[in-house]
Amino acid sequence: MSLSDARARLADVVDTARVEHEPVFITRRGRRVAAVIAAEELDRLIAAAEDLADLRAAREAREEMSAGAAPVPWDEVKRELGLA
Repeated sequence: MSLSDARARLADVVDTARVEHEPVFITRRGRRVAAVIAAEELDRLIAAAEDLADLRAAREAREEMSAGAAPVPWDEVKRELGLA
């Protein structure tokens, strides 16, 4: 959908994204520049991205430990995360 069409029909665009649970892509000069998605879908995508980042970090930590790296003390981890 072109940006000018989306601007003219914003309520319809939002309803389509929310009801159909599919992104509505906005184009400018024929190229996709943005997408409107339901807030719940965005929350789900953010959570999935955070889970993936955690899995990658855990894998890297296991690889470092396998390579002989010393474990990081829990108190140091808490300080780095601002929990101490």
